[in-house]
Amino acid sequence: MNNPKYHIFVCGSFRSNGRQKGFCHSKASLEIMETFLEEVEERGLSGKVLVTNTGCLGICEKGPIVIIYPDNVWYGSVKPGDVEEIMDLHIEGGKEVERLKL
Repeated sequence: MNNPKYHIFVCGSFRSNGRQKGFCHSKASLEIMETFLEEVEERGLSGKVLVTNTGCLGICEKGPIVIIYPDNVWYGSVKPGDVEEIMDLHIEGGKEVERLKL
């Protein structure tokens, strides 16, 4: 496996017992993750951008949370409709989406 240029983490609200519970899960985090995966595929970025869901990140009031590494940029209150903008501006354009930054 090649090292990806970007790693996108999407909070899935998983707890230590494996159950999804919490704000991010109830606010479409699964749809957000699926949309990122679709965008990566459609843009031909497979292998360059990795998308992973995470356990609870502990800042539920700011969720759904998306983290972009290696830039260490945290986005909050992300909606499925924000994914294309994050892909356009941050992943492909190298500019952070200021309105979503935490």
